[in-house]
Amino acid sequence: IKKIVTAPPTPMLSFSPCKTRVLQLLRPPSNPPLADFVRKELKLAGARLDPNLRAPSKMTSYLGMSLVPLTELLPPKPGKDMPITGIPEKTGINYASWSPDGKHIAFFLRSTDGETEDEPFSLWVASTETGEARQLLETPKYYMSAVFGTYSWLSPDEILVSVVPSGLDHGAPPTKPVVPGGPLVQVNESTTSKQSRTYPDLLRDEYDCASFEHYTTSDLVAVKISTGEVKPFSDESRIYTRMSPSPDKKYVIISYIERPFSYAVPCGRFPKRVELWSREGEMLREIAYLPLAEDIPISFNSCRRGPRDIQWRDDKPAELVYTIAADEGDPKVEVEEGGERDVVYKVSASDFVSGKTPEPFFHTDLRFSGILWCNDDLAFGWASWWKTRRSVWYQFSPGSPEKPKEILFDRNYEDAYSDPGVPVTRKNKMRRSVLATFEDDRYILLEGEGYSPKGNHPFLDLFDLQTRTSKRIWESKDPNYESVGSFMCDGDGEDFALDDVSFLLSRENPNEPSQYSTISWPNGFDSEPSEKLLSDFPHPHPDLKDLQKKVLRYKREDGTDLTATLYTPPGYDAQRDGPIPCLLWAYPREFKSKEAAGQIRKSSFTFSYIGGTSPLLFLAQKYAILDGPTFPIIGEDDEEPNDTFVKQLVTSAEAAIDKVVELGVADRNAVAVGGHSYGAFMTANLLAHAPDLFCCGIARSGAYNRTLTPFGFQAEERTIWQAKETYMKMSPYLYADEITKPILLIHGDEDNNTGTSKIQSERFFSALKGHGVPSKLVLLPHESHGYRAKESVLHCLHEMEVWLERYCNVVGEEASARQAVAPKL
Repeated sequence: IKKIVTAPPTPMLSFSPCKTRVLQLLRPPSNPPLADFVRKELKLAGARLDPNLRAPSKMTSYLGMSLVPLTELLPPKPGKDMPITGIPEKTGINYASWSPDGKHIAFFLRSTDGETEDEPFSLWVASTETGEARQLLETPKYYMSAVFGTYSWLSPDEILVSVVPSGLDHGAPPTKPVVPGGPLVQVNESTTSKQSRTYPDLLRDEYDCASFEHYTTSDLVAVKISTGEVKPFSDESRIYTRMSPSPDKKYVIISYIERPFSYAVPCGRFPKRVELWSREGEMLREIAYLPLAEDIPISFNSCRRGPRDIQWRDDKPAELVYTIAADEGDPKVEVEEGGERDVVYKVSASDFVSGKTPEPFFHTDLRFSGILWCNDDLAFGWASWWKTRRSVWYQFSPGSPEKPKEILFDRNYEDAYSDPGVPVTRKNKMRRSVLATFEDDRYILLEGEGYSPKGNHPFLDLFDLQTRTSKRIWESKDPNYESVGSFMCDGDGEDFALDDVSFLLSRENPNEPSQYSTISWPNGFDSEPSEKLLSDFPHPHPDLKDLQKKVLRYKREDGTDLTATLYTPPGYDAQRDGPIPCLLWAYPREFKSKEAAGQIRKSSFTFSYIGGTSPLLFLAQKYAILDGPTFPIIGEDDEEPNDTFVKQLVTSAEAAIDKVVELGVADRNAVAVGGHSYGAFMTANLLAHAPDLFCCGIARSGAYNRTLTPFGFQAEERTIWQAKETYMKMSPYLYADEITKPILLIHGDEDNNTGTSKIQSERFFSALKGHGVPSKLVLLPHESHGYRAKESVLHCLHEMEVWLERYCNVVGEEASARQAVAPKL
């Protein structure tokens, strides 16, 4: 297991804008040492910051970079790539990106030498012609601020950067008072409902507010790559969160956070101003002021009042677009069919500066989610609704808002089999992603996962917008799993014909990792495609190369079709070897119908990447792994899924165990259950309500007491006061006295996931211990909801291995006898 977990990772790849070269970034070890995570960390306003680095905390960095021509196979042989040189030793690379013309690569650099590693990032740039890197902004005068925004390209030769004000001389950080100045007081005198989920790391006092303001405040400067000339861009220091240049680079959308802050919600809901600035840094006009948002309803499809999704139109030089909720962001407001729930507005930047008011050009009676632009005559818009799982895909003419929009697809988004795919996009001359069309906008390409009763087979369709018919031009072929990625023919931003189409293709199978190729149809789509291999990456874990994988289909007692992936160790034969210990690892999900819940959403031919804390690692210890068996929690029509959560959970588990026992792979008395987060919640509930199904359980980073998440959790919209019985029934903490099987609890000591604070595991363990339940609690230092440090990951796996060895390592009569008597620690 250790050998697999500590194997070197494959490099990160980034294609140049012209699609002729690849930037290869050398990843650090997948699980860095714990010492990397003990740096000072501030937990403020829902964010976790490294106050010295002025960036999100616990960041890892790339170790090196090189450029590889697409004519060479990846990973390149020695001497076939161009290393980026001039980078000091013992430094880490972050935020690397290509310039729009592909002639430079910008990146942030941090020290890892143990002496100056407390300094913030510096800005560097490398020439892609020579591979030579140089520091672009001198330090300590210009340190980078990476808490919210980092940098944006104003042109191929100029970068807009967020920097720490006046180097590090913008004032000493706040000092926490030794003696409190008084009590912490929160008052609510409003009769308006202000509900929110259990957000972690919120501000608690004025010291926190001052600290948040100090470490997130930045200035904006513009720097020329060719000359190194630096110009101030912002007129004052603020908490800048976004800087988005227009496609023609003549304007910039700037947003920043203001006081008053809140002790009840994270910084994403703090007051925010969004402004339109000139290319030279002059504030031209305010786009929106968004006040503090503490009263956004907790229901799904809720949103903030005022303009949202403020962005540039991708097919125009400089046209602003934003959406306003006509229902004030409250999904409980009734809107008639065809009415206005969300309205989308647009205005050119020049007209907006001149005082023109944005005009509406699109509306929907659902919650709007986005637009894919093409031109004034063609664009696609999407909207959806949670309660009905409805998704609508509109076609409309942005330049003629008087023309009625047409519905291209109207479907239930839970119905995977009806998914038409998504439109393929290309880069235009302004390097923005727009809809790819052919033959005067008649045809588009759709690529999708191709879900079906035979498993998913990714596809590429040619769709006729006039006849609304599609023609399949490519589909993944068994026994491989193949999928198309981005265009490889749009490097110059010019239009291209169907005959010139080429894509990035990935291909894998259960025993071979994904490799990349380019795929094209030089003789038309009716002919066989042509391929050129781009990579030949080695197998990441050869010791498990011959693992066996099978997608299973079976039914629950209510007739719902279920799916699971069964993995068995290399060389295992059920008829020859008989049953072996089995670990079931799952995560429940909610559905509105049995039909949708029963659909297959996986392939037998995908490669299984194993690492971190994956349960598949225990194939190396000769366990069978039933991975991802579906545990659908169904609520049809007006039914609430969670009202029958426990019953559906138990019957799903029973069906899964029956299937692996029927296959002769597992012994009914030697099946362990485990899961992470909501899967841990599932594990505890199964041990509480189905004590005879499993021999033991492993629950990582879960929540077990739903009274601690009173304003909703997961897909539950109701509060505890609206569904008391459901909240209580779903809380395994309240059934600790009915649990008899051993349960291992693992939790990150600094879990910042909403609803899964470590107190959940601490209190649950106390309850288990108080009722004599064999149990163990492991708190991993400096870890959050997922575990990252090498020591943490290996210790987590060690605890799991020992637990399984102790309680799930035998089959036959011995396992039956163990099930009959609750084991004691």
